[in-house]
Amino acid sequence: MSGNDVLDLVSAVCIVIGVLLSLAAAIGLIRFPDLMSRMHAATKPQVLGLFLLLLAMALQLRRWEVLPVLLIAWIFQLLTVPVSAHMVGRAGYRTKHLHRETLSQDDLDEVVEAAARKESKG
Repeated sequence: MSGNDVLDLVSAVCIVIGVLLSLAAAIGLIRFPDLMSRMHAATKPQVLGLFLLLLAMALQLRRWEVLPVLLIAWIFQLLTVPVSAHMVGRAGYRTKHLHRETLSQDDLDEVVEAAARKESKG
């Protein structure tokens, strides 16, 4: 087995695992019952799945010129996915699109109620 065969095998494994993680994220978005669970499903496996797919792409292309582009794509995903999930979660919480019985601890309840009281006074 030559070095190219090993790289092909590693990249194939990365592609399969990356695709399965992305599929798990898609299934979680459809099947999970509430907003918080769906946010978790959309963010966690998707970032790792994308990393594995980009790694497989780098292994298949075998050129140093593509590494900065692939790295930038992954870094932007790492920066934007948590922020977008946080904003969706805040919007869902404030519009009451969550099941409170599924929360083990609700740290935002006091803050949101205080902001609502302050807004109604002034």
